[in-house]
Amino acid sequence: MTAALVARDLRVRFHVHDAVVNAVTGVSFTLEHGSTLAIVGESGSGKSITCLTLMSLLPHTAEVSGSVLLDDGRDVLAMSEAEVRHVRGKDIALIYQDPMAALNPVRTIGSQIREPLRIHMGMTRRAANTRAVELLAMVGIPSPERHLKSYPHEFSGGMLQRTVIAMALACNPKVLLADEPTTALDVSIQAQILELLKRLSEDLSISLLLVSHNMSVVAGLADEIAVMYGGHIVEKGETLTLFEQPAHPYTLGLLSSIPDAAADPDAPLTGIPGQPPDPRRIDPGCVFRPRCPFAVDLCAEVAPPLELKHTGQHAACWVDIHTRTVQGAPHGKP
Repeated sequence: MTAALVARDLRVRFHVHDAVVNAVTGVSFTLEHGSTLAIVGESGSGKSITCLTLMSLLPHTAEVSGSVLLDDGRDVLAMSEAEVRHVRGKDIALIYQDPMAALNPVRTIGSQIREPLRIHMGMTRRAANTRAVELLAMVGIPSPERHLKSYPHEFSGGMLQRTVIAMALACNPKVLLADEPTTALDVSIQAQILELLKRLSEDLSISLLLVSHNMSVVAGLADEIAVMYGGHIVEKGETLTLFEQPAHPYTLGLLSSIPDAAADPDAPLTGIPGQPPDPRRIDPGCVFRPRCPFAVDLCAEVAPPLELKHTGQHAACWVDIHTRTVQGAPHGKP
């Protein structure tokens, strides 16, 4: 496979009053053509900021460094605002977390789907209208031609999310970003939307990057998973490997927090003790150390690099959590 998108050493900082918020710190990953990569982690871990960075959608107050390379070698972060407008929607598209926030309430569904078709594809109104009907049918909207004249408030939550997906697919992008696309939906509709994304990414050979806080949501959809914590990727690898042999304590904690239908219904849910790190502080050592049950003295002194482990995935941890032994310590450290 060749890469559809490569993120290299992404760093995002915000200057807030008298402090600097480090939202994303040194994030790198590769999204292969036709594959699905999931970025998972708690709220505040930097997932959505990373997603917005890939499309250069952060406010001008953000201090951004690194690169986002498309398959033709162009760097999204090096583009001018005019240049990046031609990329958004055409080469790389985004499905927002809240469909109501992504749609204009005073414009019809049809007019909003036609807009990128006319701007990026140069279609006539008639051709764009025909394509809009095809897109709504593709995502499962009944009577698509009739619904072109509907307004967002006339759609259910599930239909709105399907509409946002249709808009994202309008110009046949190579890369599709989905930022928590099922958070605002009930469980049954969540399953339908996830199945739709899976089918469309396979049928259209789209490279999909899925952002979620729920490991169980991405289990049947992602080829690879990158686990984020405190603005860092702390583990990444093939989905099956991460579920069967997690190499980072945070990944283990996320998996342990998934409710078990076979467990005692009166038993307390498993959680990760403590609070996520304050992004205004940069402490030495491992970012997860204050919440880690496997922490050793070394963890407070030196931040572990993201390294290949014997199980096949990359993880940023000095300790083998299965044997509780320190591995890969830097020179001069025990």
